[in-house]
Amino acid sequence: MADGAAAPRSGHSALAWAPWLIVLAVVATYANAFAGDFQFDDAAVIVGDPRVQSLRAWWTSMPGIRPLLKLTYAANHSSGLGIAGFHAVNVALHAGNAVLVWSLLRRLGPRVPGAALLGALLFALHPVQTEAVTYVSGRSSSLSASFALASILAWVVGRERSRPWLAGAASPIFLVASLLVKETAVVVPLALVLVDAAFGPRPFLWRAALRSTAVHWAVVAVALAALLASPTYRSMAARSLALRPGGSNLLVHVEGLGWLAGQVARIDRLDADPDLPATGARTPAVAAEAGLLVLALAAGLVLLHRGREAGFALLWFLVWLPASGWILPRPEPANDRQLYLALVGPAWIAGRWLSAPFRSGGWRRAGVLGLLALLCGVTVARNRVYADAVRFWEDVVRKSPGNARARNNLGCAFAARCRLPEAEAAFVRALELDRGYVRAAVNLRLLRDGAPLTADPGHPDCPPPPWTPLPAR
Repeated sequence: MADGAAAPRSGHSALAWAPWLIVLAVVATYANAFAGDFQFDDAAVIVGDPRVQSLRAWWTSMPGIRPLLKLTYAANHSSGLGIAGFHAVNVALHAGNAVLVWSLLRRLGPRVPGAALLGALLFALHPVQTEAVTYVSGRSSSLSASFALASILAWVVGRERSRPWLAGAASPIFLVASLLVKETAVVVPLALVLVDAAFGPRPFLWRAALRSTAVHWAVVAVALAALLASPTYRSMAARSLALRPGGSNLLVHVEGLGWLAGQVARIDRLDADPDLPATGARTPAVAAEAGLLVLALAAGLVLLHRGREAGFALLWFLVWLPASGWILPRPEPANDRQLYLALVGPAWIAGRWLSAPFRSGGWRRAGVLGLLALLCGVTVARNRVYADAVRFWEDVVRKSPGNARARNNLGCAFAARCRLPEAEAAFVRALELDRGYVRAAVNLRLLRDGAPLTADPGHPDCPPPPWTPLPAR
C-alpha cells in the first residue's frame, strides 16, 4: 500500500449489495432499542445538563469539552422528537459505522470479499455494542468511532488511489472531529501505522510510515497541548490522579483490560455497571493477566511480521483498548462501550476464518448463519434491559450482586414506581454491602420517615413517594 500504488481491485465491485444488507441487519436488530429509556449516565450528561437542552444553550456554553458530542445532544433536544430521536441517531451511527468497517476491511483483504462482509456483520451484531448504541450516552463511543473510521478509510483510499488530499487533508480533518467527540481518538495515528505495517509494502519502514502520518501526529500533539491548557481537563486529571497511586493503577488497569477481553466471548455477562475490583492488589490473577497481555502483544508483533491479518487483528484490538487508563486512573476500571472500535480486530479475523466454511455451503454455512442469528438474538434481548430503570438495575444486580451502588439505584427505581417495600429492601442490602454508603442510608431514612410502606406497589392509585431518591453515579 505504498503511496501511489493501487491495491488489487478484485472483490471491490463484488457484493455491491453488502452495505444494504448490513444496514438492514442493524435496523432489524436494534428496532426494539427505540423502547429504551434514559439510564444511568444519561441523567447527568443528557437529561440534566443545561448546556445541551437547546442549540442556543450549547453555543453559549462554548468553549467546553467534547463540543461536537454535546452539539448532537443539543440538536436532538431541539428536534422535538424526544428520546426516539436520540435512539434514531445512535442506531444510524452504528449502521454507518458497520458500513465503514466493511469498506475498510474489503480494501485490506480484497481477495476474500466475503470475509469483510462477515467481519462487518460480526461487528454490527455483537451484543457488547449495545452499550454504545442502546445506551444513549454511549454515543460518545459510536460517534467518535464514525470520524475515526472515516479518517482511517480516507487515508487508505487516498494512498490506494494516489489522492494526497484524502490522506493528507480529509483524513486529519476527520481525526479532529473524532477528537472533538472523545479523547480516545488520539490512537488513530498509531492505528494508521498498524495498517501500513500489516498491509503496506515489504519491508516495512518505520520512518516512511511516520512520514505518511506526520499530519495526524501533529493533530494529536496540538490536541494534547489543548487538553493540558484547559482548566477543566486539568481539574479532571487532578481528580483522576488522586484516585489511586500509579503502581496500583497499573494493576487495576490490567484487571480492567482482562475483563474487557473476556467480554468479547462472554455475551451472557454484559453488565452496564460491573463491580470490578479497584484495589490494585498484587495477586496471582493480576500477574497472570499481565503475562497474558505481554504475550498477546508479542504474539501480535510476530504474527504481524509473518501472517499480517492475524497480527493486525490482535494488535488492532490492543491499540483500541483504553490507552489513557495506563496514566490516568478511572473510577470504574472498564465498561463495555470501550470495546466498540476494538471489536473490529476480532471481527475481522473471525470473518476471515468463517468465510471458508460459509463458501463451502451446507451445514457449515448454516453454522455461520446460526452464529449471526445467535448474536442478533442476544442483542435484541440486551436492548430490552434498557426499557426501564427497574429492569436495567435488576440486570446489573443479577450480574454484580456485590455492587452497592447498583442496589441503591435499584431502590431508587423501585421508589419511582411506588414499589416501596422492594425499594426499602434494596437500600437495606446496599448498606449491608457497604455500611458507609451515605446515599443509601439517606434514602432508607427518607423512605422510612416519609413514605407509606404499607401502600400496595401494584395499585394504580399508589402515590409517588414524598421525597426525591438519591441515585448514584
